[in-house]
Amino acid sequence: MTATEAETSVTAAPRRWDPVVKLTHWTIVGAILANGLITEEGSGAHVWVGYALAATLALRLLWGVIGPPEARFSAFPPSPGRALDHIREIAEGRRSEHASHNPLGALMVYAIWSTLAAIVVTGVLMVAAPDKPRAATDARPVAAATLDREPPEREATGEREETGEREEAGEGREEEGPLAEVHEAAVNLLYVLIVLHIAGVVFETRRSGRRIVLAMLPGRR
Repeated sequence: MTATEAETSVTAAPRRWDPVVKLTHWTIVGAILANGLITEEGSGAHVWVGYALAATLALRLLWGVIGPPEARFSAFPPSPGRALDHIREIAEGRRSEHASHNPLGALMVYAIWSTLAAIVVTGVLMVAAPDKPRAATDARPVAAATLDREPPEREATGEREETGEREEAGEGREEEGPLAEVHEAAVNLLYVLIVLHIAGVVFETRRSGRRIVLAMLPGRR
């Protein structure tokens, strides 16, 4: 370690996450786990967990404006240039202290927040979307129906079979509109970002020797 690096590590303020940052972080983790592993997609529980996630994300974004210095957006602005400098720093074996997220971590945070926002918005819009009327799609010309009419029992049986086939083969896919596709794509992207985030935390912990996960626990820095 050079003299400059030693001086930086001595004079840099220790990273401390305030209670609101810790609360929002673990609440978001819990909501993702609940809707990803426990609740059924489209169920009432799934929707309410989504609302809780939206409220928690809104609180964290508000805290990024009015919270303590290390929690504000100004402490970790998204900067691809600084992220590239940080990658070069890692390649050269140098280390520097950051009061908040390092430049790569900052990009990851904003990517996760943006993806969560897309998930929340599309989820809310899907819940608010009115049901599509189905009567018009099943209508047939009256004249053709009367000319080619089967006995009541056979007709009823045929209609039930036709309806069941439509529900299994086609109507379920019709409900998958653009909102559902964007929602599902955002969820899959979120899972990829989470894996990369965990890998980054493990790598940075080994590289810097700092217990980054423990810093998010109550009473720890």
